[in-house]
Amino acid sequence: MQPIILLVDDNEEILEFLERMLRNKYTILKAEDGAEALKILEREAIQLVISDVMMPVMDGFELCKRIKSNFEFSHIPVILLTAKNSIQAKVEGLELGADAYIEKPFSKEYLQAQMASLLNNRNIIREYFANSPLIHIKSMAHSKADELFLESLHDTITKNIEDTDLDVEKLAEIMNMSRITLYRKIKAISVLTPIELINITRLKKAAELLAQGNHRIFEVSYMVGFSSQSNFARNFQKHFNITPTEYMHSKQLEKEKK
Repeated sequence: MQPIILLVDDNEEILEFLERMLRNKYTILKAEDGAEALKILEREAIQLVISDVMMPVMDGFELCKRIKSNFEFSHIPVILLTAKNSIQAKVEGLELGADAYIEKPFSKEYLQAQMASLLNNRNIIREYFANSPLIHIKSMAHSKADELFLESLHDTITKNIEDTDLDVEKLAEIMNMSRITLYRKIKAISVLTPIELINITRLKKAAELLAQGNHRIFEVSYMVGFSSQSNFARNFQKHFNITPTEYMHSKQLEKEKK
C-alpha cells in the first residue's frame, strides 16, 4: 500500500508537476490552499504533507502551525516549499514545526530523498519499538503532542492490561475519544492497529515482569491479560523470537554477571 501524500499549492502547474514526479511511489491528494488541505486531513489518513508557503486563504506557515498544534495531525511530517530563501523564513518554518524546508527551484532527487528519509526513519523507529521487549512506546513520538498522547495511551492500556476483552471500543471509551479518531491516530503514528498495539503492550509488560524474576510464567500470562499460558507463550515467541522461559533465564544470567 503506497503512502498517501498531500500536495498543497495554489499553482496548478506545480501541483501537476509534483503529481507526475511522485505518483509512481505515492498515492497523491491535492489542495490549492491551507484551508482546503485541513479539510482533506480531517477525512484522509495522510502520511506526509508537501506545501508551498505563499498561498491565498491560508499560507503554508499557518497550515504547518495548524497541523503541528492539532492533536489528530501533529504526527504528520511537513515539507515546506518556497521561493523565500532568507534565513528568517527558514527559521520561521522550522520554529512552526516543519520537518524540512526546501527552496524553489528544487532538485527532484533532493525532494524525493527528503521524503524517503522522513518516512523511512519513522518506519525504522516503529519497528525498533515493536520488536524490542523493553523499549518504551514514547520512542515513536515525533512531537510533544505525540509523546503526551502515547504516554496517555500506554498508561490506559497498562491500567487495564488484565482485561482480556480490552479492545479499541473499550480503549476509546476510557480515553474519551471516538473509535475512529483513536484508530487513525494509533495507525498513523505506529502503523499498528489498536489491537496490535494492545497485544504488543501486553507482551512488553510481560517481558518487564519476566526480567524482574518475581513471578512464574503462568502468573505473568494472566497478569498481562492472556487467557492461557500456551497462547501467551506462542505470542511472546512469535513477536520477540525467544520463548518466555529463555528470555527469563537470559535476564537472570545478566543479573548474575553484574
